[in-house]
Amino acid sequence: MAKRVYLFNEGSKDDRDLLGGKGANLCEMTSLGLPVPYGFIITTPTCREFFESGNKLPPLLEQEYRVALDLVEKEMGARFGDPENPLLFSVRSGAAVSMPGMMNTVLNLGLNDEIAAGLAKKTGNPRFAYDSYRRFIQMFADVVMEAGGEQFEHEIEKYKAAHGKTLDTEMSAEDWQEIIRIYKTLVDFPEDPFVQLKMAIEAVFMSWHTPRAYVYREMNNIPETLGTAVTVQAMVFGNFGEDSGSGVAFTRNPSTGEAQFFGEFLFNAAGEDVVAGIRTPLPVSELKVRQPQVYEELYKTQALLEKHYRDMQDLEFTVQEGRFYMLQTRSGKRTGRASVKIAVEMVREGLITESEALMRVSPEHVEAFLHPMVDPAEKTNIVATGLPASPGGATGKVVFSAEEAVEVAAQGHSVILVRRETTPEDIHGMKVAAGILTELGGMTSHAAVVARGMGVCAITGCSALKIDYAAGTATTKEGTVVKRGDIITLDGTAGDVMLGDIPKKEASSSDDFQTLLSWADKHRRLKVRANAETPEDAAKALELGAEGIGLCRTEHMFFEAERIDVMRAMILSETKEERQGYLNQLLTFQHDDMLALFKVMDGLPVTVRLLDPPLHEFLPHNDDEMAALAKRIGKPASKIREITEGLAEVNPMLGFRGCRLSVVYPEITEMQVKAIISAAVDAIEEGYKPLPEIMIPLVVNVREIRLISEIIDRGIQAVLKEKHVSVPYRIGTMMETPRATLGADRLASEVEFMSFGTNDLTQMTYGFSRDDAGKFIPQYLEKKLIESDPFVSLDQRAVGRLMEMAVDESRARNPSIKYGICGEHGGDPRSIQFCHDLGLDYVSCSPFRVPVARIAAAQAKVKHELGN
Repeated sequence: MAKRVYLFNEGSKDDRDLLGGKGANLCEMTSLGLPVPYGFIITTPTCREFFESGNKLPPLLEQEYRVALDLVEKEMGARFGDPENPLLFSVRSGAAVSMPGMMNTVLNLGLNDEIAAGLAKKTGNPRFAYDSYRRFIQMFADVVMEAGGEQFEHEIEKYKAAHGKTLDTEMSAEDWQEIIRIYKTLVDFPEDPFVQLKMAIEAVFMSWHTPRAYVYREMNNIPETLGTAVTVQAMVFGNFGEDSGSGVAFTRNPSTGEAQFFGEFLFNAAGEDVVAGIRTPLPVSELKVRQPQVYEELYKTQALLEKHYRDMQDLEFTVQEGRFYMLQTRSGKRTGRASVKIAVEMVREGLITESEALMRVSPEHVEAFLHPMVDPAEKTNIVATGLPASPGGATGKVVFSAEEAVEVAAQGHSVILVRRETTPEDIHGMKVAAGILTELGGMTSHAAVVARGMGVCAITGCSALKIDYAAGTATTKEGTVVKRGDIITLDGTAGDVMLGDIPKKEASSSDDFQTLLSWADKHRRLKVRANAETPEDAAKALELGAEGIGLCRTEHMFFEAERIDVMRAMILSETKEERQGYLNQLLTFQHDDMLALFKVMDGLPVTVRLLDPPLHEFLPHNDDEMAALAKRIGKPASKIREITEGLAEVNPMLGFRGCRLSVVYPEITEMQVKAIISAAVDAIEEGYKPLPEIMIPLVVNVREIRLISEIIDRGIQAVLKEKHVSVPYRIGTMMETPRATLGADRLASEVEFMSFGTNDLTQMTYGFSRDDAGKFIPQYLEKKLIESDPFVSLDQRAVGRLMEMAVDESRARNPSIKYGICGEHGGDPRSIQFCHDLGLDYVSCSPFRVPVARIAAAQAKVKHELGN
């Protein structure tokens, strides 16, 4: 039987998978000689045993943790369940990957009527003893007994109102004893401390499956199979008096990344008061003024831990009667900008390597440099100011609950979630919100930490607002009322709340960001291209580091107002001669667009996909539009209707599109090829170096490629014969049907590159329509029928297997083939990792995803080298 219980002196920071992050770090701090209240950890495999046995604790587990408990009692000089010399515990969750606030915690465990009286006598502080007892009953009933916490808060408020009191600090020991009596009428509270401990352990394991934990794991790609450890630690008390308190601190500023000790502290407060944000805390510097020796010990500890872990740390600590205790350290959540700054500066300080710095930055966090910020010159109607908890600018409709946020966001609206303070139960609303605003809480509150981790703009501690959930209003001190549904803007960088939609500015880069990207480029193997059709998009992609265009969708060039009627007239032509006349006009448009792209991408490849969508997508769909078009192009409306109806398809995605257009209308393909190559010739004559790559879409067999390659070659030769210029070019295909991937070895002899169009390849492999899958994908995810949305992150088991077969078999036939990916997965970090491991040459994504892809490609190489 494997060991299930470890004391704090039996593990290390390397035991995260076994002891969870919290437990492993407590063991590490114990080994460093830091003042850590002693305790023990029940392992994550025990959690998995618990669920496998039908939510039952394994046999003999209680016997094992009672042995550990005896040793903790000897270390602490107190006894669990002893009224004369009571030892109380905190019981906390802790997975291998940090999930702040997502699972259950129970504090002050071990109290009952007799022990509370003993604690009051031992400490000489009855008010503290009974306040701790009522907190324990309230938390235990809510977390373990699932009795709902609101009723307990209601009873306190009712009692205060009846006795003319407003603050908890005004409550005496006798008041808290009366509250305890009331609480016990609401729940069947267990008096036996050992029963309490067993129930709390079970509740922590069960919290692994709470809805908020599930949502958080889904958001952060944390495997459900990990499970959580349970940490049982001796209690110390920050609410013992004015020489006590609790705090949270970061070794560097988590919003900006500045190398300055940053934190918050509450005197005479329990740790949950700081984290929950029910009181707005003081800066940790206040501790330096009132308890300088404690501050000095804290400062030395944070410096030691950052150097030891070689990362910015998030610390939780308590001061009891002037004595300092460390309760937790972990890698601190930080904003995207802070993560980049910290990583780069730690390399300069010699703490970490460039490769480690790249792994410290989430690719999603890179987007913090790409999102708009509130324009300072346009800021008006500032009605309140709070703490700048998570930077950026966000505008949306005001909602006052997580459920409302989900509902309004589902209607297509941007939302601002406004709460007194957030709790882990709000995670589903925070996930869909453009911004978060809270009345209470500090820079280390739940709202601040979670928002920074998600890259969501947030303002906390906005005490100028008074929120009334029932009325659906937030009222400022000056009397301005913000109602449900009103539009407001948050400036998460300054902490300002503004009425209306305030203009935003493009996000700015930084020297640190550019340094990190340069390291990414040095370490990655995969090239990164962009999907672009316009010179503006191409220029933006180039500015953001693209190494060419991996997908130019030529059909996008024909939808502009002055071109769409020519395109429609071409489609509606009744003879080849009529069609050719319109094609000549389209050739001019296509030539000019391609020339502009070649100039922007001078010396870099431009992969041009031949016309792909069904022709009916270009045509009008109702009688009024057809009548208007008839007047513009001089063709009877009846004829337009007849041809349009003839082009209608039952399933257009699988119909007359892609290479099938080239087969039936070779003149369209010939026009496109002439436009591409003549534009390349003109670019060369103007001193540029175009590198066109012509891509045939939607092939299913080699005979299609051979036929269309002849058409392409005919168009190319016609231009080159006329121009007497040599143009470098490649011909390849877009791999987007299962049959193409299964026959890749036969295609290999006819093409120079293969680009996987994973949007369509996923649709055809799954039988899911990307346009309609939103109706059922959420339920598939919720019911765990699929691990992730296959249109967001590449399905490696099936779609990936088709890609792998295609690469292996075609490379064996033609080793010189270049491989890429140009679906939306080209900007997804997990998909990029797969593309690297598969040996592709490049990924292509939207322009604003290029920096993300550059970082992810570098991380993929580092992970591959580490064998991860």
